[in-house]
Amino acid sequence: MSKKPLVIINGPTAVGKTAVSVELALRIGGEIISADSMQVYRGMDIGTAKIKPEEMRSVPHHMIDIIEPDEPFSVLIFKDLAKKCIDEITGRGHIPILAGGTGFYIQAVLYDVDFTEYDDEKQGEVRKRLEKELERDGAEALFERLKEVDPVYAGIIHPNNTKRLLHSLEYYELTGKRISEHNEEQSVRESPYDFFYFVLTDDRVAVYDRINRRVDVMMEEGLEAEVRGLLERGYEPGSQSMLGIGYKEMTDYITGAVSYDEAVETIKRETRHFAKKQMTWFKREREVDFIDRRDYRDNNAITDELARRIRTRWNIPE
Repeated sequence: MSKKPLVIINGPTAVGKTAVSVELALRIGGEIISADSMQVYRGMDIGTAKIKPEEMRSVPHHMIDIIEPDEPFSVLIFKDLAKKCIDEITGRGHIPILAGGTGFYIQAVLYDVDFTEYDDEKQGEVRKRLEKELERDGAEALFERLKEVDPVYAGIIHPNNTKRLLHSLEYYELTGKRISEHNEEQSVRESPYDFFYFVLTDDRVAVYDRINRRVDVMMEEGLEAEVRGLLERGYEPGSQSMLGIGYKEMTDYITGAVSYDEAVETIKRETRHFAKKQMTWFKREREVDFIDRRDYRDNNAITDELARRIRTRWNIPE
């Protein structure tokens, strides 16, 4: 292979990416790089469905628990760190497996997306003003503005994702272009990797049922206590990490804004909404292999098929 190998496993929340990626890593000598924008934060385990040590099955995992919840993080930081991980993994003679649900992060790595299109000084001025507007008017008001200037991008991000919301509005003001157009242009770049991009799918009702069950398990495992602990340690409710699904709703409950049942139902609804937007993103990507769970007996059968395709192209012995 003249290009470095890269395997991507993605799909909507609760479709079963974690188990498949670990089993595949064991089959092909892989190491896993998490592409989840929330699992980078230390102490945010339950609400992010972070993989447990026993679930890793001794497979090395990267890009998990690397920053504190109040530290800045962006797609540019992720891209740079993930590329270093890929170089180190391939240097060990292993195959990097990029696994997770943040499609924008994966696209940035896969196509080495360029984020240097405008003046840094002016960018800082616009960002500060937008941040003040966010604090004053709330995310909903800014999201309504995004729907007006870039309805395509508004259709694929969650309204609470203030990081991407601010970046998209900032990009529009500084360049006069929609960030959805920029992403489309960047996505046609040639990838520096020889890659497989697998997206796991399933019947929507089945995915939604698993999401509802997963949220119930999160509550049983102590999501409320996790959020209380974060608030007690001084992490602000309006910070990017605390606006993640699950954390925002439990904060609303803890501060008395909503009832416990309302918070739980909102987490389920918002997670289902997020899963739908994830699939919208994947369908817009190119060179993706959709793997429908309904066509396979179980995770082992799915992994057998993925491993077969990878071994055939890259001449990996069993």
